[in-house]
Amino acid sequence: MKTKLAAIAAAAFVAATPAFADLVVPNLSYRTGPYGANGTQYADGFNDYFTLLNERDGGIGGQKIQTPECETAYNTEKGVECYEATKGSGALVYNPLSTGITYQLIPKVSVDKKVLYTPGYGRTSAKNGKVFEWIFNAPANYWDGASVAIKYLLDQNGGSLEGKKIALVYHNSAYGKEPIRTLQELAKKHGYTLTEIPVDAPGQEQKSQWLQIRRDKPDFVLLWGWGVMNQVAIQEAANIRFPMENLIGIWWSGSELDVTPAGDGANGYKALTFNGVGSDYPYYEDLKKFVVDPGKASQGGQYVGSAVYSRGMYAALVIAEAIKKAQELAGTAEINPEQLRAGFEALDITEERMTELGLPGFGQTIKLDCANHGGAGMVRLQQWDAAAKKWNLISDFIQPDEEVLTPLIAEDSEAYAKEAGVTPRTCQ
Repeated sequence: MKTKLAAIAAAAFVAATPAFADLVVPNLSYRTGPYGANGTQYADGFNDYFTLLNERDGGIGGQKIQTPECETAYNTEKGVECYEATKGSGALVYNPLSTGITYQLIPKVSVDKKVLYTPGYGRTSAKNGKVFEWIFNAPANYWDGASVAIKYLLDQNGGSLEGKKIALVYHNSAYGKEPIRTLQELAKKHGYTLTEIPVDAPGQEQKSQWLQIRRDKPDFVLLWGWGVMNQVAIQEAANIRFPMENLIGIWWSGSELDVTPAGDGANGYKALTFNGVGSDYPYYEDLKKFVVDPGKASQGGQYVGSAVYSRGMYAALVIAEAIKKAQELAGTAEINPEQLRAGFEALDITEERMTELGLPGFGQTIKLDCANHGGAGMVRLQQWDAAAKKWNLISDFIQPDEEVLTPLIAEDSEAYAKEAGVTPRTCQ
């Protein structure tokens, strides 16, 4: 069965890839399955950014970028098969938008010497470039998100969470379990009580979880969901009249798809984000001119500017900037994955550069090096306005608590190195 599926994936990839592709960046997407609605928007944003570079700039350094898709359906086995089927195509970098797939690909890309870019998902301790040489997860990771959620709540509560009760409603998977250790450590530091409430995928039934919340009466609820789980959670929260301003989702629980089904009941809901919201940026003027109006947008551009679309676009932007840096360092436009890794490790996306790209204030400065593959990890908050049907940014970028996170990342990455037989690099 595995061989058959891999053959199908390979055939689809070959059919979608031009014979003389310059820079190949496979899009391990999912447009089907229980999370297809979210995956579709992300894949569209990812594709459209590279289409804009091709149409407006002739690619990067004169090299066109190809983003042939391989459907994973958010299934770990299919994701691995897509990787195996495409890695020999000249692929430079993978961005699978799945923590489960990421965990399986980490040892593979380390052997195959392929770059794995997992912005805002995947294995948090991959931020340690000394151990995870081929993995990058800037601009922020799950532990950053958990930490910033607590820092925000501290700020909203006079600097103290002593005696408060916080519940974590999480997708019962590797993804959903990522923040637990961080939140436990932060509970020791700040004196709040943490209750962990798992929800089995896909998350369409949550009555018992929200009855528990109604009974326990936590002061705040953190939501770590994906797809339909988010819609159900927000509706259930509204049903039990939980104060929506005290419900905070991770960035994968902060899309229009998550809140619109609950109507006015979702008003005031908050979510973390590491990028801007909406389409009120000069970038979108160029996108309309060179991609949308000529009919070259992915799926006709129906999701342009949505939250998940924007995150896919941002991932493509970071990859493109790393390619550009790699070309500069290598002195050639025809780079290989090892040269791209060097480009990522020399990445320095400044506020000025974001303005040049037509996205002023959209994202934080991203500066990476050999040891730091995750950047500063700053996160901000957005809030849903049900009447206007839009997200509004309600905070500046907030720095995570490195006093707690740095030791956790060191501990987890060192444990992985020992288990996998990896000798950490010495970074100068």
